[in-house]
Amino acid sequence: MFDKHSIRNKMKETLSKISKPLYEDYSYKIASKLYKEEEWVQAQTVGVTVSRMPEVDTYQIIRKAWEQGKQVVVPKCYPKEKKLSFRILTEFSQLESVYYGLLEPIVEKTEEVGPNEIDLLIVPGLAFTKAGYRIGFGGGYYDRFLTNYHGKTISLAFNEQIIPDFPVEPFDYPVGKIITIDEVIKPL
Repeated sequence: MFDKHSIRNKMKETLSKISKPLYEDYSYKIASKLYKEEEWVQAQTVGVTVSRMPEVDTYQIIRKAWEQGKQVVVPKCYPKEKKLSFRILTEFSQLESVYYGLLEPIVEKTEEVGPNEIDLLIVPGLAFTKAGYRIGFGGGYYDRFLTNYHGKTISLAFNEQIIPDFPVEPFDYPVGKIITIDEVIKPL
């Protein structure tokens, strides 16, 4: 069994080998499955990160949510406190590039919502187990946020991101479902 750091590095390397056409195809197929899930259908407010490679593309998911009249909220990171807040996004022009090239909501152009206002949170990650545990990108932002979040959680993953096991720590929270190209994993 590997430690989380080496799993992260290996997964980034694996995902970097997915060609752009396959990335687009896989992302589309995963998103299409998401739209059929009860959690998506019932959600009025969806929390989702603005993706960047190698994450499953969320731009199409954000657009679909807008088309369906859902409220979209995206995370704003506060590195000093290592915490997240979610802000309402109504158009992509409300985003700005911050550290590591991440796109985040512009505070002056967006409004914050509390964790209890988010019906469905699409939780990002690099690697997942079928038990719903995830390895994120290393900041611990989502682990901290999930301690006070009680809504539904779904993660989106390429097949390559599902791994047999990794060391689970007390602060790791499993997600409710993981959607891949081949299956919808419902942890026990």
